[in-house]
Amino acid sequence: MNLKRIAVIGSSNTDMVIKTTKLPAPSETILGGDFFMNPGGKGANQAVAAARLGGKVSLIAKTGDDVFGRQARQNFESDRINCNFLVTDPDHPSGVALIAVDAHGENCIVVAPGSNGNLGKNDIDQAREEILRSELILMQLEIPIETVSYAANIAFDAGIKVILNPAPAAKIPDELLSGLYMITPNETEAELISGIPVVDMESARLAAQNLYDRGVKVVVITLGSKGAFLFTKDKALLIPSPKVEAIDTTAAGDVFNGAIAVAISEGTDLEKAVEFACKAASISVTRMGAQSSAPYRTEII
Repeated sequence: MNLKRIAVIGSSNTDMVIKTTKLPAPSETILGGDFFMNPGGKGANQAVAAARLGGKVSLIAKTGDDVFGRQARQNFESDRINCNFLVTDPDHPSGVALIAVDAHGENCIVVAPGSNGNLGKNDIDQAREEILRSELILMQLEIPIETVSYAANIAFDAGIKVILNPAPAAKIPDELLSGLYMITPNETEAELISGIPVVDMESARLAAQNLYDRGVKVVVITLGSKGAFLFTKDKALLIPSPKVEAIDTTAAGDVFNGAIAVAISEGTDLEKAVEFACKAASISVTRMGAQSSAPYRTEII
């Protein structure tokens, strides 16, 4: 299969994870269990997921000149990701995330962006030719929104599809929304962007309609274990996710996004693309970690 290029622009972090029986309340200290240190960051997670599922991936990101950054590059190269545009920042440390995971697989996360917050327009300019050679661009919001908008405008002007995973949740400028091929919020993110609380299928439809009316061609609202709601000009439907026993949901959304990017790069029908992404994400939640939980193509039945 002659795969098209996927350029992932985003963050790279090291995740420091503690398993607990429950998540702490404000001002509460609890005794945790096992500790793990894993590669993470939404951009890196999505790049790894896409590469493992058969995508031809370039990662445009920034890491510090430290052990975390060097380990991240080694990991990306082992997954056959093009690291020509992975920049080493001499002035800022690599990003880190502190994650608590409870007995039900739910988590809370605090991120120190480090070098991710310094990924700027000059870095995008250095990767401009790679962006222009790509079939689609996949981005998130763990890098400056100005950088996301700048890269999106380059892609818009060239007629290249842009998929935005608007996480962590943030307001999105209308000029960015208006050029997107696809947006993939979860319920919280969809509510923040649309102003419509997503509590059932009808409210998901209304939130998706709001984003569509503001220029997004395809809206996919991820609904956790329930699956994903797909909305386009001529369809609105829930695509269910396989039922599994979740132990860690940390990177489920990232695996979903990497998977849907691969499916679209292969020319897959949208419904089948969302179904493929739901299957990949459902596998990831049965494993601990972020990138370590991303499945390989041979595991998707």
